[in-house]
Amino acid sequence: MRNLDFSSWHGLLTTLLGLAVITLIGVGIRLLAMQTIQQRRERENRQINERLRTLIAAYKTLGGSFTGNLAVDPSHLRDLRRRAEPDGTSAAEPIGHEGAGSDRSRRIRDAVEAALSDIILLGTEEQVQLAAKAAADMVAGRPAHMAELVASLRNFIRRVLDLEPVPSGLAIPQQGPTRIPASRGKGDGGAKDGARGGGGKGMGGGAGGMGLGASGGDDDHEPRH
Repeated sequence: MRNLDFSSWHGLLTTLLGLAVITLIGVGIRLLAMQTIQQRRERENRQINERLRTLIAAYKTLGGSFTGNLAVDPSHLRDLRRRAEPDGTSAAEPIGHEGAGSDRSRRIRDAVEAALSDIILLGTEEQVQLAAKAAADMVAGRPAHMAELVASLRNFIRRVLDLEPVPSGLAIPQQGPTRIPASRGKGDGGAKDGARGGGGKGMGGGAGGMGLGASGGDDDHEPRH
């Protein structure tokens, strides 16, 4: 304030102009800093939301069942064929094998493998270790259990969402992978299509018969010369 000159109009205008320039520069720096901070915060929020959405989807896949066989059957179709005995009868079925519904167990295995891959990518250190252990068990052909990994995911998701922790005295049953409905065979669809086609042809034949009958009736009623 010592260098401010209010003794003349020229000095006053120069002083005011200098103050305005300094104020504009300060406001611009502040706006730039606020915009940078806001962009960084939005980027972090997007990353957190994407991570949380992926882990919630993995939790639903790995912990959607409370009853039944909660172990993941790692067997592939070639493994099932390899277990078949020479006389054509099947050997002892692996854990989680559902006989005619083995396609369901393979679908569950594929969904679990995808969920484990997402957890290894975006999970915490504890979750990555548990997911890697489960993946190693599946690679070795051993049934994999997901209860411990599901509990870790549940606690982490509730903590990120600022929810109250699960009461320590509450006994939650062990959770396992969601049971995916078995795909319907193509034979059912083909039979239905055939039924529709047969019905259509029958109706067409009936319509043709009606047309012939109508034509015959007209010929009978034509006047004879």
